[in-house]
Amino acid sequence: MQKIMIVEDDPKIAEHLQDYIDNYGFDVTRVTDFEHVMDAFHTVKPDLVLLDINLPRYDGYYWCRQIRKQSICPVIFISARIGEMDQVMALENGADDYITKPFHAEVVMAKIRSQLRRAYGEYAAKAEERVLEKFGLELFPERLELSYHKQTVSLSKKEADIIESLMERYPRVAGREDLLEKLWDDIAYVDENTLNVNITRVRKKFQELGITDAVETVRGAGYRLHVSWSKEAEG
Repeated sequence: MQKIMIVEDDPKIAEHLQDYIDNYGFDVTRVTDFEHVMDAFHTVKPDLVLLDINLPRYDGYYWCRQIRKQSICPVIFISARIGEMDQVMALENGADDYITKPFHAEVVMAKIRSQLRRAYGEYAAKAEERVLEKFGLELFPERLELSYHKQTVSLSKKEADIIESLMERYPRVAGREDLLEKLWDDIAYVDENTLNVNITRVRKKFQELGITDAVETVRGAGYRLHVSWSKEAEG
């Protein structure tokens, strides 16, 4: 039975979520001690976390960063904050998705199922080790690592998926719709800006490896891996 951990300080909302998700056969735990969220995380070992932003003492961004230091389990923010920058910050701090309040429980359930499929189910990465190589780049999808000239950076699952698509399709364009379908099973519920944020995060990972302009935006189509820098490096 898969485990869902709810970190929400409004008891009515938390109880509503717990009751609804429990009806679908999940093992649901509500956190009530908001100063020791990571203690609960280590005890429960959840397969997915539902996380509010406005929490006592430390906010949800903080707790998401703590989770990301130790786990790549899916994290979905549920918040009354509807601003675009709030969603950007959530993704930048390691979230996999964002739901605004008030919400429909059916949408929450659809997003939970989608993230669980991506992380553990039919769409999850295979257990065997794979390596994708292109012009000095080495992507290890199962390790969530990208290497270039003996330097390595860690990736989130979505960052690895985007880079994998770019490498597999090169020199063709990876279309926006194709990327959305690869990253999110239920694209009807995905904000267009969410992909933009994840592309920005991918570009930052390349920059950490000393690679600039690695992801080319093809207007009206999508994105393409730009490898002129690697050809010069090899020469």
